[in-house]
Amino acid sequence: MVLIERATPSARDQFSAFYPLNSRWADNDIYGHINNVAYYAFFDSVVNRFLIEEGGMQPGLDRVVGYVVNSSADYFSPLTYPQDLELGLRVARLGEKSVTWEIGVFAIGAALSSVTGRFTHAFVDREANCSAVIPAAIRDAIESLD
Repeated sequence: MVLIERATPSARDQFSAFYPLNSRWADNDIYGHINNVAYYAFFDSVVNRFLIEEGGMQPGLDRVVGYVVNSSADYFSPLTYPQDLELGLRVARLGEKSVTWEIGVFAIGAALSSVTGRFTHAFVDREANCSAVIPAAIRDAIESLD
C-alpha cells in the first residue's frame, strides 16, 4: 500500500510576491463559496500579471509564449464573495524551457492559504510550433522571485 501525504496549507512567508484580487459575485457557486473553477482563473491572472509587469510579456505579440501543460489545486478552507483576496506567487521549479508556479490564495491578513494551486508553463515558439527556451527577460523576472 502506498501512503499519500495529505497536502497542507502554505504559509504566507513562503511567497515573495503578492497581488490583490477582488472576488466577484459570479465566482460563488450554489454552495455559497468561491467555486473551484474560479481559482484556476485567479492563478492564470496572477501569473500573467507578473509576466506582463515584471517580465515584459506582450500578449498577442510575443513569438515565444507559455502554454499551461499541467495544473492542480488543493483546497483547505472556503472563501466567498465579497471577500478581498491576496494571491502569493512563487516558483516551485525552473527549467530551461518550463516553469512550475505555485500560487497561494489568502484571505486578507491570513497566515495560511485557503487554496494552494500550481501549474506548469512550457514555453513554445508559436510560429515553429515547438518548445523554446524561456525568453531572457521572463527568466530574469522568474529568478527574481527566489
